[in-house]
Amino acid sequence: MQVREVGRSAGVELAIGARLRARRRQLGLSQSDLAVRLGVSFQQVQKYERGSNRVAASTLVAAAAALDVTVSWLVGEDSAPLEDDQDVFRALARPGALEILQAFSAIPDPRGRAALLALAQEMAVKPS
Repeated sequence: MQVREVGRSAGVELAIGARLRARRRQLGLSQSDLAVRLGVSFQQVQKYERGSNRVAASTLVAAAAALDVTVSWLVGEDSAPLEDDQDVFRALARPGALEILQAFSAIPDPRGRAALLALAQEMAVKPS
């Protein structure tokens, strides 16, 4: 019998949760929308996305269907990009995009991140 590595399994839940959240947001779904599709509460979706709860195999299959991806993609085994991923990769290829993402991620205060996001969104609004 093999002993589980606690750190490794937690990393798997975090990775799956990150992919769930990214794809959900990419599709414009709320946590409540995804919860309805999965037959769970939105709090449960929050826990999946944070990696604090494991996703059962049946729920993983349902999530893959609801998010129009494969189970392999959700668990990080399928690296084939989705069509929508191309927009993300194109955006990250712009000069300074990766640096601003890294700076954003380094801001410890959620209110500071929200303020920077609001500023960027305001600057991105095109005049009529």
